[in-house]
Amino acid sequence: MSEEQNFEQLLNESFAEGSLNLKVGDIVKGKVISVSPESIVLDIGVKGDGLITRNEYSNDTNLDLTTVVHEGDELETKVLKGRAGDEQILLTYKRLAVDRGNKKLEEAFNEKTVLKGKVVRVLDGGLSVSFDGARVFIPASLVSDTFEKDLTKYNGQEIEFIITEFNPRRRRVIGDRRCILLERKKERQQELLSKLHEGDIIEGSVKNVTDFGAFVDLGDIDGLLHISEMSWGHVENPKKVFKVGEKLRVFIKGIQGTKIALSLKFPDQNPWLDAAEKYKVGNIVKGKVARMTDFGAFVELEPGIDALLHVSQISRDHIEKPSDVLKSGQEVEAKVVDFNEDDHKISLSIKAFLNSNGMDVPDVDVPAEDEGAESAPEAAADTGEEAPAAEAAPVSDNE
Repeated sequence: MSEEQNFEQLLNESFAEGSLNLKVGDIVKGKVISVSPESIVLDIGVKGDGLITRNEYSNDTNLDLTTVVHEGDELETKVLKGRAGDEQILLTYKRLAVDRGNKKLEEAFNEKTVLKGKVVRVLDGGLSVSFDGARVFIPASLVSDTFEKDLTKYNGQEIEFIITEFNPRRRRVIGDRRCILLERKKERQQELLSKLHEGDIIEGSVKNVTDFGAFVDLGDIDGLLHISEMSWGHVENPKKVFKVGEKLRVFIKGIQGTKIALSLKFPDQNPWLDAAEKYKVGNIVKGKVARMTDFGAFVELEPGIDALLHVSQISRDHIEKPSDVLKSGQEVEAKVVDFNEDDHKISLSIKAFLNSNGMDVPDVDVPAEDEGAESAPEAAADTGEEAPAAEAAPVSDNE
């Protein structure tokens, strides 16, 4: 028999005889002798019996121990109070599990390993998660990649997390689930982006509506539908046009990194495709006054096509500004006196319309301030005044 075997045999014999000096903190194995709902008695190889109370087995104060432990089972425990030779030695199963769990947590903290644990309690500020007997706290802000006011749905669920702070002495073991979700979302975004191209038609749902546009959920990534791309016509307020959750069929106008520009102005629905025939010079047209400036009124002939009715072509009488005789939304009938397909500009004249219907009105009436202009249509198209950004020229540009 080797020296190592002799030493191990002597150690086992001395332990069995109770001569081994057990002390608090020692780890011992024992066989279950008896079990009641509140306690477990073990033979740990010394004269006294080992006792584990329900509180030292589990944090569940209502747990019936007979449902989880049976006679003959072997348990590894930690000495809580007593020594060899005492009639009863208090043991803990729970704290040993916590120690071992904390050791795994520390390793995971150092190696940034993803762990999985069960949510055992929903707190005001986050979640309490059990991992191999140890507890991890996940703050509410680190539970999800989106704001969630009510966390009760996570109770009893198994969730993944990483350890971002490990200080068991101060009871600060902090987990983070949000970073995992964001990283996986980023991977899905990259996969989706690799499949998308400019000009693709895709379906999505309205996620949020702002004054400047709507964000559309395309699946793991959002696209922006700018107010200028919502219609061939003019959109005053996106919130009056779209609702959160509404399904949309849009096409991709541009992709820059993770930014996707969307549009509802489908090229085949461009109203200017057949505008040359509908609004050729000499045609009589009807429209509604969309907006007015000091130099003229913009008349909407159809969604996406506005024409300029210059102040000099509104009335036979001299007027200072269009609002003296016109109102927003008013329907007017006029004659097309200029059509510029390349620049998407149309000029109208009520005077020319009246003249074509037998009224004694000159076809061209250039006001004093426009003397020197080559023709009334050109005066309507170039007043020398600078229009606002939304009206880049006296005649509207809908592209």
